[in-house]
Amino acid sequence: MENFLAFEVTQAENVFSRGIVRKQSDSLKKDHVRVQVEYSDINYKDALAATKNGGVVRDYPKVIGIDLAGTIIESNTHSWTTGQKVLITGYGLGISNDGGFSQVQDVPAEWLVEVPQNFSTKEAMKFGTAGFTAALAVRALEKEDPEKNAPILVTGATGGVGNTAIALLHQLGYTNITAMSSKKTQADWLTGLGASDIQAPAEILPEKKSPLGKQKFAAVIDTVGGNILAGLLPLIQYGGCAILCGNASGITLDTTVLPFILRSIKMIGIDSVQIEMTQRKQIWQFLAEHKTILEKLSYQEVELTDLEETIESLLNGTHTGRTIIDMGVSK
Repeated sequence: MENFLAFEVTQAENVFSRGIVRKQSDSLKKDHVRVQVEYSDINYKDALAATKNGGVVRDYPKVIGIDLAGTIIESNTHSWTTGQKVLITGYGLGISNDGGFSQVQDVPAEWLVEVPQNFSTKEAMKFGTAGFTAALAVRALEKEDPEKNAPILVTGATGGVGNTAIALLHQLGYTNITAMSSKKTQADWLTGLGASDIQAPAEILPEKKSPLGKQKFAAVIDTVGGNILAGLLPLIQYGGCAILCGNASGITLDTTVLPFILRSIKMIGIDSVQIEMTQRKQIWQFLAEHKTILEKLSYQEVELTDLEETIESLLNGTHTGRTIIDMGVSK
């Protein structure tokens, strides 16, 4: 039996706790593999999972972490062999099953994606669910075929999904990208990623919302939802689209049907959790082919034993860029 460290949350009799625990591997289940986790990353969803009544974890105790990447060290299926480099994002990882904040994790074989060639486990987790979601949103926008100089807005621009979307759009040749962010201190960084303009919500949204406003954007990649999204829908150009991939500002949407029936706009939802495997592999290959954007993205690296500060910054809205977690097993 192998001993390893993991970050676990537990709640019993209304008492919530989180922190590092030492665990031991059990016998490997059929059609499962055992992964030595080299890197994970931390998302807003993970921060919620690390919070009492966060609405993410389904039962306790639970090792959280919705992403992982590492090497197979044991396999109980013919589909995978030891030594293969693999990654997982989504499914029930860190939600219904123990997750990626662990030096070793047993996972269903059907969840695995082989790490693309010329792509490391560390690079995969620099993207993680945030990068995967951004790529899904950008690919959805490409299907709508806007002109390369069409005005595109990305909300939540300093978050992991937003800044990755901006960098991908820029690399794909889009030249008129507005980054919505209240963090004007990050303006130079966002411009370096490819944003042509940085505006706070108050600079874009009218003081008085109306069913139809001035047509400003051909497409919106929205990572925040709530009142921000409701205010943006009337500003989308005829035949444009809103691509939805986050709800940091709320899950309710107070709007009218007029932008949809009078301007023929589309609202496209992005799911990064249960997306089918063929497209999942395509997206990871797409990210591997565009990994040079990682040189521009902001990220920090922490140890498994030092997650508290990142969790709090995500919950407080002060976190910028991406944070990856070195499990300390690959050195």
